[in-house]
Amino acid sequence: MIGLVATASYLPERRLTAAEIGEASGIPEAVIVEKFGLRGKHIAAPDEHVSDMSVTAASQLLAEQELDPAEIDVVLYYGSMWKDYPVWQAAPWIAHRLGCTSAYALEYANVSCGTPVALRLARNFLLGEPELRNVLLVAACRESYLIDYSNERSRFMFNFGDGAVAGLLTRDAGHELCGAHAITDGSFSLQVKVPAGGSVEPASAESVAARRHYLDVADPAQMKGGLDEVSLPNFVAAARGALESCGASQSDIAYLCNIHMKRSMHEAIVGELGSPRATYLDDTGHMSGVDPLLALDRISRAGELEEGDLVLLLAAGTGYTWAATVISW
Repeated sequence: MIGLVATASYLPERRLTAAEIGEASGIPEAVIVEKFGLRGKHIAAPDEHVSDMSVTAASQLLAEQELDPAEIDVVLYYGSMWKDYPVWQAAPWIAHRLGCTSAYALEYANVSCGTPVALRLARNFLLGEPELRNVLLVAACRESYLIDYSNERSRFMFNFGDGAVAGLLTRDAGHELCGAHAITDGSFSLQVKVPAGGSVEPASAESVAARRHYLDVADPAQMKGGLDEVSLPNFVAAARGALESCGASQSDIAYLCNIHMKRSMHEAIVGELGSPRATYLDDTGHMSGVDPLLALDRISRAGELEEGDLVLLLAAGTGYTWAATVISW
């Protein structure tokens, strides 16, 4: 049995309020709060990068568990792909700074579907290599710096904030990771991206001047039209697939830990899943792969879970992949 024995999280000190987001974007504050479902979000300091935030969250976890970093077998980074440097792995640097001298550093740099998929990969890694005992998962997001509030095409991403999480997945432990499922529809793959800086459009003075190094949406109307048809069904299908893989059904869900999204979609998902208790991160916004594990960290620390509760961690990431994992608390 592979269990998630501990979690920790970190949020930067600086906050951007809904009023400030409204002022920067020209969207009324009431719309930011009510439709976007965002009261505010945290913003990393200019010299605070995903490796720094990951180290802070992981250090808290190790200290709380009184665990020697040298006992960690694998350090797996699964946070935002926008890291300290391009074409660079954060995991080895994070492992080094933590003192995980015996660990193999593994990188799963992904987008918003990160948590469920990373948990699934880490569980399978432990199952496939019996000599390993644990995996330290770390993720961070700094994508608030990739937002251009003057670009209306990217307005659905105005909720992007910054933060980090850590989790410890261990062999023969409680809080079993008992099910997982995912669905991918690659037809949306080119819709959301930073247009310049890759091999298709290398960075240049012209690309910088044209502000092509921020997140953008190629065709918002086409994307919305396509996603409106499939997004809710795919969220539900990913959730039900994960539940079925561990012999459960949606009536067994004790708590839903979802990514942050507009309030109407969140409420629709909760309703389709039978209205379980659910977190809603309206004080942090969306933080790439961080959200579901942050939500779990919060409810577990608040004492809202009892032994045997099934927790559904649900996410979707541009690409597009919908993913879910189930933990039996």
